[in-house]
Amino acid sequence: MMTNCAVDEDFEISPRFRHNVEERIARLEKDAEFDEAQVAQLVDGDHIHRQMRLVAIQRAEALRMRLILDRANTACSGR
Repeated sequence: MMTNCAVDEDFEISPRFRHNVEERIARLEKDAEFDEAQVAQLVDGDHIHRQMRLVAIQRAEALRMRLILDRANTACSGR
């Protein structure tokens, strides 16, 4: 019988992978700021709603990735 791994377990990632994820988080947050600023130029309510949904998704993904990094140990970090 297969069981799920414990969610609270730490895991190890390479410094390069951590750096790539951190860059992706920065891009998502920058894109969310830009996309949110564009709302002021929109007129159609549906378009505004879709734009704000995009912003929420970008921020949620950045947060999800940050939480994963918080649980990860970086290889050669001495942890």
